[in-house]
Amino acid sequence: MSTTHSASSGAGAGGTEAARKTAGALTYSSGFGNEHVSEAVPGALPVGRNSPQRAPLGLYAEQLSGTAFTEPRHHNRRSWLYRVRPSAAHPPFHRIDNKRLRSAPFTEVEPDPNRLRWSPLPVPTEPTDFVDGLVTVGGNGDVLQRTGMGIHWYAANRSMTDRVFSDADGELLIVPERGGLLLRTELGLLACEPGHVALIPRGVRFRVELLDAEARGYVCENYGAPFRLPDLGPIGANGLANARDFQAPVAAYDEDVDRATEVVNKFGGNLWAAAYDHSPLDVVAWHGNHVPYVYDLRRFNVIGTISYDHPDPSIFTVLTSPSDTPGLAGVDFVVFAPRWLVGEDTFRPPYFHRNVMSEFMGLVEGAYDAKAEGFVPGGASLHNMMSAHGPDRETFDRASAAELKPQRVDDGLAFMFETRWPVVPTAQAMAAGHRQDGYDAVWQGLERHFDV
Repeated sequence: MSTTHSASSGAGAGGTEAARKTAGALTYSSGFGNEHVSEAVPGALPVGRNSPQRAPLGLYAEQLSGTAFTEPRHHNRRSWLYRVRPSAAHPPFHRIDNKRLRSAPFTEVEPDPNRLRWSPLPVPTEPTDFVDGLVTVGGNGDVLQRTGMGIHWYAANRSMTDRVFSDADGELLIVPERGGLLLRTELGLLACEPGHVALIPRGVRFRVELLDAEARGYVCENYGAPFRLPDLGPIGANGLANARDFQAPVAAYDEDVDRATEVVNKFGGNLWAAAYDHSPLDVVAWHGNHVPYVYDLRRFNVIGTISYDHPDPSIFTVLTSPSDTPGLAGVDFVVFAPRWLVGEDTFRPPYFHRNVMSEFMGLVEGAYDAKAEGFVPGGASLHNMMSAHGPDRETFDRASAAELKPQRVDDGLAFMFETRWPVVPTAQAMAAGHRQDGYDAVWQGLERHFDV
């Protein structure tokens, strides 16, 4: 059991310096999928039951369910929260402007088989927080059917102040590329820097404060089954992402304040807001497994060849959202972390490829070993179902002639959202000024070498 207490200082108080000081002092509870237990005030958790006639310390007991009650125990996600005020005590929600946030089904443009690539999303010049800075690239499925996923960029230059966000449509996997984030959630605080990812479960309320002047990154909104660790199969008991490296927050009792707070809820593809007279981040104790996490991507235990050939990229899967077809993911989150390449008589970069899955790729830092130019940190590419792709000409020429001695790849950190269905882009993504024209040209010059 973890116990901590953090007095509220007001959203955004002291700016990024105060946020960094708070982030540097955080403690966590480790383990993905664990039944975590935490209280900010000793005695706040009831003993021997979840909902006693009178909850301790005058708190309200409330269950937050991320899966259906009757799903198998090993897939069931729920947490019991013991809070100052019940979530039910709120005024009506009303529709607000979605701005550049979109949801499935995506029907603005036709599904496009062409390979697409974007430069980094420009950081806004006007004051913009995390929610207002969300820009949808595209996605698939249907939020009302809880299938598929949405892909977003975010770019912000100010913290959320007296504002809280939650997503009823799906869980959010946040991948920072520039600037750190302090995530104040109902269950406690998380710090997420570039090189880390944060997972916010469906329905959990949170606020984003910036640890730097600007923040930019990517978001996977998973409408389907909650992310879980992939099965290891013949790999055995260890490898890939280790459960112990996922860090959950501890109860922080962060905001017991009677102050006007805008609570924004994404529901049915649209944004709704209600004006609370208090902050809903007032959970004093909790236990369960429907919890947020932060994970350091450099702790990923890479599995690779020690003989020949480049393994399929599925060996780089950090988290998976399974579908109704065994082995076919609604969404996979894949990371290309630092690793050694030692394959003999092997073309070592990713091979030329056509895939039934659709691949959206982003770059957090450095360079990607299959693209020598044009794919930069903050940028993105989309290779939809059966779109032919692979190394550009310069990479192919270099790798084909390279001396095959052991090679350390540690100058880049790339990732991929891989999904079972085509990703339909939004009109704004297709028309974006930072979309790169002429992406097909990177494969020009791959000459004929066939000789009989």
